Amino acid sequence: MTNLPFPSKRAAFYADIPDEKWNNWRWQLSNRINTVEEFDKVLALTDSEREALSTPGLFRVDITPYFISLIDPNDPNDPVRKQIVPLASELAPFTAMMTDSLAEDRHSPVPGLVHRYPDRVLMLVTTQCASYCRYCTRSRIVGDPSATFSRAEFEMQIEYLRNTPQVRDVLLSGGDPLVLAPKILEEILSRLREIPHIEIVRIGSRVPVFMPMRITDELTDMLQKYHPLWLNIHVNHPNEITAELAEACDKLTRAGIPLGNQAVLLAGVNDNVHIQRDLVQKLVRIRVRPYYLYQCDLVHGAGHFRTPVAKGIEIMEGLRGHTSGYAVHQYMIDAPGGGGKIPVSPHYMISMSDHKIVLRNFEGYICTYEEPTDYLPQMSAKFLGEKRPEPGQTGLTGLLDGDDMFIKPVGFEELHNRGGIQHRLRDDTKWKPLGIGPGEEEKKE
Repeated sequence: MTNLPFPSKRAAFYADIPDEKWNNWRWQLSNRINTVEEFDKVLALTDSEREALSTPGLFRVDITPYFISLIDPNDPNDPVRKQIVPLASELAPFTAMMTDSLAEDRHSPVPGLVHRYPDRVLMLVTTQCASYCRYCTRSRIVGDPSATFSRAEFEMQIEYLRNTPQVRDVLLSGGDPLVLAPKILEEILSRLREIPHIEIVRIGSRVPVFMPMRITDELTDMLQKYHPLWLNIHVNHPNEITAELAEACDKLTRAGIPLGNQAVLLAGVNDNVHIQRDLVQKLVRIRVRPYYLYQCDLVHGAGHFRTPVAKGIEIMEGLRGHTSGYAVHQYMIDAPGGGGKIPVSPHYMISMSDHKIVLRNFEGYICTYEEPTDYLPQMSAKFLGEKRPEPGQTGLTGLLDGDDMFIKPVGFEELHNRGGIQHRLRDDTKWKPLGIGPGEEEKKE
């Protein structure tokens, strides 16, 4: 791989660790830091960090020696530090916080399988991670050894997938699938590949970022047997992009695995357009396509990370047109209550008429675009294939492409009926189209 100008760091405390140990992912896992005494050897802890680390019942703390080495030990505002070292502010409740903010449990037909969208599922295969993000969406289960999914639950997941032909895309997550023993991970992939209607498998993992030495030749040789396979990593700040991460991503892409990045917008970490531009440009350099920038979820302990949505819009304004289109991620809000991912972006269409739209670009340049006046619905392409069986969840598509005329909230009819008596205007059985005269009306009745 061409040498890229990314750093390689090792904290002073680990200076004497032999390279063969340092570059062994199992050594990294078994030497993670999680106590005040261990932190004191690497960082100068603040009072807030010390209080949080001494509080029982806090969301799990574990940090690999590699990842903690990316922190400036004397900077309490270091952006890597804020993501993984707990603060006392985690203990403070905030408005609208939820335990399961995305209602994943409600969308689980069997334990560990979330079927929120018509043609794809989220398959939770472990509750363990290499390190633990302080804003974790699944902190209700992640990091808890007692919540680990059993063999019986795995078989239930596979059986559900076999019997649900509309599922064509399975996303493996957790926890982090790449902390699993290699044989277990391969068994999961091979079992999924036995199901004919599953077209692609995706893996969501922060292991390449927390512990890039896990991406071995043996791992990539195994993964590429199960193509088409996609992998999204999770980098929030340019300081996380190192020579080791670049090498890990190079191995994955050479194995034919397309890489994307999912970041979370975090106050005091990356809520700055210049930081975000630096991040996405460095990601593209290591062949990782910026995919999503998430608004922080409403989970316990994450209140101090939240930003206004306007901050995310500001960042998107500073990316679109100001850098390569390949380097612009989508800004997403994962709707509380299980509404799914909703893209949010600046408004580039200013106005429209029956034949013209008015647009602006990233510079404020305003133009008009003439629409065709001779386009007719019957001119559109005809779909000759068989529609996939995707019952329900049609949403706006049901209005545009189907026979539905309305989308009504629950209780809409009851609310608007008002409980009144039946009268002429509400008697649907006597309704007649306009233009029918009295004589004709009597004849048709």
